Amino acid sequence: MTEALHEAATEASADLIALPRTPLAEAVVGLIRSVETPSVFNHSVRSYLFARLVAGRLDLSAGRDYDDDLLFSACVMHDLGVAPDGPHRQRFEVEGADRAAEFLVGRGVSTSDADQVWQAIALHTSPGIAERRGTLCLLVREGVTLDFGEPLGNDHVEALTDEQADAVHAAYPRLDMARSLTDAIVTHAAKNPKNAPRYAIPGEFLRERETFGRTRMEHSCRSSRWGN
Repeated sequence: MTEALHEAATEASADLIALPRTPLAEAVVGLIRSVETPSVFNHSVRSYLFARLVAGRLDLSAGRDYDDDLLFSACVMHDLGVAPDGPHRQRFEVEGADRAAEFLVGRGVSTSDADQVWQAIALHTSPGIAERRGTLCLLVREGVTLDFGEPLGNDHVEALTDEQADAVHAAYPRLDMARSLTDAIVTHAAKNPKNAPRYAIPGEFLRERETFGRTRMEHSCRSSRWGN
């Protein structure tokens, strides 16, 4: 590889893993780093990086089609509901959405923008619904599911080249993400019957772990493109 090509590749990798440097984004990172495990934190950031790639594939541009700060906030806070310092009185998607919206409004984000983030987080485990509730919901859902590879039925798993995937995973390693995240969801679900409704992700994860010792998602992730 020539020096010019090497510099171009290095610059492309840097752009790929670059995070917003706004005060809001920095506040979100500060919050999530303090309450989530490194594995779940890395998953949350990768979800944003993957969502941004999907946006490009769909010809959606930041500033024109979506607000990048809101996309970052929704992706990085989408699992805030499993944080151990939460109230643990609702299913994790709703609890996380409530906490995220309150956090954003407390930092000057309008209630309408915070509500968009609320909806994107609350619906991120709802296939067939999130994709029809606007660009932010769509991108958050796609970014999150892309980080699981094929098991959640993402249509954009080929959006990343192997080189891009390697760059993202070098910066934000997986750290046995499927097991770590499932542990957090199941722990939260077990604390209150309201946290684990039947046929919802937290309820099904809890029952699969109790019955089989491992969820179907954990099993599927072992053979996905990214592994676990």
